[in-house]
Amino acid sequence: MNNSIFISTFGLVFLAELGDKTQLTAMALSCRYPWRKIFFGIAAAFTLLNLFAVLAGKLLFAFLPIFWVNIASAILFLYFGYSALKHASSAGNEDDTHPPTAATAARTAFIMIFMSELGDKTQLVTASQAAKHAATLYRAGMVFVSSTLALWLVALIGIFVGRQMLRYIPVSWMHRSAGVVFIVFGLLALWQSRMMY
Repeated sequence: MNNSIFISTFGLVFLAELGDKTQLTAMALSCRYPWRKIFFGIAAAFTLLNLFAVLAGKLLFAFLPIFWVNIASAILFLYFGYSALKHASSAGNEDDTHPPTAATAARTAFIMIFMSELGDKTQLVTASQAAKHAATLYRAGMVFVSSTLALWLVALIGIFVGRQMLRYIPVSWMHRSAGVVFIVFGLLALWQSRMMY
């Protein structure tokens, strides 16, 4: 019974996020920062998001309207897109005098994932799975663990695909691609906000 909770939640969340913006964001960030630092930020964001989903469920959205979450997410993506495109021009000189610190990389990954995934389908899937299996704390814990592990795995796949691409594609092109991806996500978030308004 408990295995079925784990497998069903893991499978639902993994398939929902595979190829989604989380994975593409992880790929894009991996072109600029060391993977361990990115993963730390992403893992922390998903842990917190899933904790909210399991403990609070839909109550969270009563206090923080999804419209404003989308606006904040759009601004962040547009800023990071601009930053990546600006960085692309100097990507050929990898002798940067100020390489990104561990705190900068982890904080960037945390903020981007947290804001873009707050209220996303996987958080709602996690909340609904928790509500469905909330008979005991142990079952709710199983939902939390399986959902979090699924999201971590999707992010890791994205990070390592991004790192492998660096072997074949120039760094400056990767930065430009990352910038375009972030700007597209920012514009999409603005469009979604316009539809909600």
